[in-house]
Amino acid sequence: MNKQPSTRFLISRLSAIGDCVLTLPLVCAIREHFPHAHIAWVTQPGPATLLDGHHAIDELIVVSKRWMKSPHEIRQLRSKLRAARFDIAIDPQGLTKSSLISWLSGAKRRIGFSQPRGRELSRWLNSELVTPSKDHIVDAQLELLKPLGIATPAVQFDLPIRPQVERRVNAMIQSAHLNCEFVALNPGAGWDSKLWSTYRFGRVARCLGERYQIPSYVLWSGERERAWAEEIVACSGGRALLAPPTTLPELAAITRRARLFVGSDTGPLHIAAAVGTPCVGLFGSTRPQDSGAYGQQHLHVQKSFQDGTSRQRRRACNDAMLEIDVDSVVAACEESLQRTAAMSSCAAA
Repeated sequence: MNKQPSTRFLISRLSAIGDCVLTLPLVCAIREHFPHAHIAWVTQPGPATLLDGHHAIDELIVVSKRWMKSPHEIRQLRSKLRAARFDIAIDPQGLTKSSLISWLSGAKRRIGFSQPRGRELSRWLNSELVTPSKDHIVDAQLELLKPLGIATPAVQFDLPIRPQVERRVNAMIQSAHLNCEFVALNPGAGWDSKLWSTYRFGRVARCLGERYQIPSYVLWSGERERAWAEEIVACSGGRALLAPPTTLPELAAITRRARLFVGSDTGPLHIAAAVGTPCVGLFGSTRPQDSGAYGQQHLHVQKSFQDGTSRQRRRACNDAMLEIDVDSVVAACEESLQRTAAMSSCAAA
């Protein structure tokens, strides 16, 4: 185990929230193998609220979403990074904006991906390129640590538990009379091509409620998602409840208490998986083997794949998602709930 106290790491993963969650195992592995190192992470305001207080992160450097369009902010960031004297910069995002941060830092070792994961100018701005052999983003990112002598580290997320947040969420759950016996549903997604039908979410909530007497708690963020969440509640036959507005730490605390999480490939799905909640992920424009909820306990439903480049898939219609039928999602939920019940019975025996 390397115990060099002078080793200073810089991680550049700016967005999105789900991808930042999936990068946590990389940071945890660095902390485990370099326990005395200084680890800084450059990110944006949204993910920063979730990453703040993580035991493996010594410093969060928060930049605006439009930092690359501001010469003043670029100069400020460069001065801050150069003053920190980072030894190793790691770019798990593989884009110009993330690799530029590594380059601005002045770190001699700038580790990133080769093509195709390394996109845009990242292959020229990073100094050491890694060709991963694994498909899933978590496993591929961990391969970035091979140049540091770290091979096959344990996968840990370790999202921080904040006592004040836990108390607020406990009160929230109690006021909704859920008592930790609920399914968390989330209709949102970062891409419109990842959206599923609100009517079908409502039907899933109704089926689970009628068959298992388990209510659904519908999570949302922003007015657009709130309207979708209200539609789900209206279609659930009284089996779903609308959650109040939540912060990301509160969302993590809520999903930690749920028996099951159901949603598409987006931040809340990966947050739920990171806190140990079984998930049913719905996939159309992405593949579970690439970016599914990480772990064998999770189930994924995909009927077809929206092919094309990342940009094309992002801008596509959600036809591939709409091929997913209610019965297939309910069946996956039932399998997950039955697994959980069987594990609980074994633990109690």
